[in-house]
Amino acid sequence: MKVEGSVALVTGANRGLGLAFARALLARGAAKVYAGARDPGSVTLAGVVPLKLDVTSQAEVAAAAEQARDVTLLVNNAGIAMTGAFAEAGAIERMRAQFETNAVGTLRTALAFAPALAANGGGGIVNVLSIASWINGPLLATYGVSKAAAWSITNGLRLELAGQGTQVVGMHAGFIDTDLTQGLDLPKVTPESVAEATLEALERGELEVLADDPSRMIRAGLGAERGVYLDPPAV
Repeated sequence: MKVEGSVALVTGANRGLGLAFARALLARGAAKVYAGARDPGSVTLAGVVPLKLDVTSQAEVAAAAEQARDVTLLVNNAGIAMTGAFAEAGAIERMRAQFETNAVGTLRTALAFAPALAANGGGGIVNVLSIASWINGPLLATYGVSKAAAWSITNGLRLELAGQGTQVVGMHAGFIDTDLTQGLDLPKVTPESVAEATLEALERGELEVLADDPSRMIRAGLGAERGVYLDPPAV
């Protein structure tokens, strides 16, 4: 689909990758960009329409879908990340919190906006995933569970919404230089490069985006004789 002239909604658009997506959409000529955030007052980017949206709240998602019925592109970016291994204290609570936002929130928002996308010609959905969709380790154990589920949701939605002409894109990346990863001393890519790569792939009609070198390397390793997920990750 074409970004120019589209009406986009970016969840978690007040900072980090979501903010980069909002800026990139405006730069590419989107007719309108809704910037979803739990606190719409935290949205300071000129040219966007702030929208109160907590993806863990069914009521807020439904209200946003009612308000933004002109949406043709949904960018499911809102997410949380917590470090820690499965065996560390609080793992179950961390997993529940991340699963509710990263997996259930992604599905909840996609289902709420699917009727509007259908009514407006099909449009597209971009789900922000991760290399943690494919590999796991003690640094981001419970986060990995939530992103693996979000990848599965993405693949299922793609099939279910194909009949209404909706392009469902899964974007995978490694560590992105945002406040979500500020405590991690690891190589990172810029949120701007990820947003640009994703929108370019969307416009080419692609269904999967590998936004950096780690995502491309790990994706290639999934089909190796010894799958890359069988060995400890590098971090």
